Amino acid sequence: MTAKEAVIKVLNTEAKPLHTKVITDMIITRGLWQTSGKAPAATIEARISTDIKHNGNSSPFIRVAPSTYGLRDLEAVPVTIVKKTKPQKAKVKTLSFTNAAEKVLSQFGDKKPMHYRDVTDKALELNLLNTEGKTPEATMYAQILTEINRSKKRGKQPRFVQHGKGYVSLSQWMGRGLVFEIEKHNLEVSKKLHKQLFALKPAEFEELIARLLAEIGFEEIEVTKRSNDGGIDVRGLLVVGEVIKTRMAVQAKRWKKGNNIQKPTVQQVRGSLGTHEQGLIITTSDFSLGAKQEALRPDAVPVALMNGEELVALLTEHEIGITLQTHNLLDLSGNKLL
Repeated sequence: MTAKEAVIKVLNTEAKPLHTKVITDMIITRGLWQTSGKAPAATIEARISTDIKHNGNSSPFIRVAPSTYGLRDLEAVPVTIVKKTKPQKAKVKTLSFTNAAEKVLSQFGDKKPMHYRDVTDKALELNLLNTEGKTPEATMYAQILTEINRSKKRGKQPRFVQHGKGYVSLSQWMGRGLVFEIEKHNLEVSKKLHKQLFALKPAEFEELIARLLAEIGFEEIEVTKRSNDGGIDVRGLLVVGEVIKTRMAVQAKRWKKGNNIQKPTVQQVRGSLGTHEQGLIITTSDFSLGAKQEALRPDAVPVALMNGEELVALLTEHEIGITLQTHNLLDLSGNKLL
């Protein structure tokens, strides 16, 4: 039997495409064809390939994969390879502690106060938090209380309400009324304060920024000369807890709303930084997406960004340009008189 006839017989018997090595082994094992060559599989593949090349569609063979052939008058049997894959866990976006607390209270609080430990446990159960801390409950409660105090200083209604013995709830559950009217008034005052910033002369605006920097912890503050500032308006040393000290170069932009800071401005500030300095851009407007991405570029010196809303909030918190008025507000305790 010739090699071609032997191949046809094997493929016809098996009724499916086979690799040339398998075809060759079957031919030799069954004694259908003999050869003295040292590479019989190569010889068989050469014979099949030559037949297909010379005879085209008239050839009895058809190539279905590399070195794999079947008979033209037989349907090739497709082989499906199923790869085992590990089940993918649904990805849940992690949140800050306070945002996670708001989500948990909204979904599971039933408009009633929850203990901060229960809030933390539920947030961890839902994979809302990404923390390696050993006391996430303490961190949760501390951040909620910090946000409450900061919001009050800035004249804003806090998201959370603190109750006794570690219980917290959402302020939105308390309705509107007087609290809503106070927040509405404070919002109007903040807008007016924002507008007043545009009435300042450039030098006055820089002096205001220097005063604010002193309030938030800067030392050794120096307003640079306008003719030789290289884009930097104020330089100072940010001190945190008398331990962390960071040299900062600040650029202040008194731009109208809608005229956002762009990427080149961030690059200019970064190029004007001195040795061991970090940058800070403060604007009365906002920042473009490109500017935000450039400021956070991992392979470059970081540049912090403060927009108009954040600027007004800090001015309010430190009572610069506003007066914080307090009044005694009476309310029933909710307890029985007797």
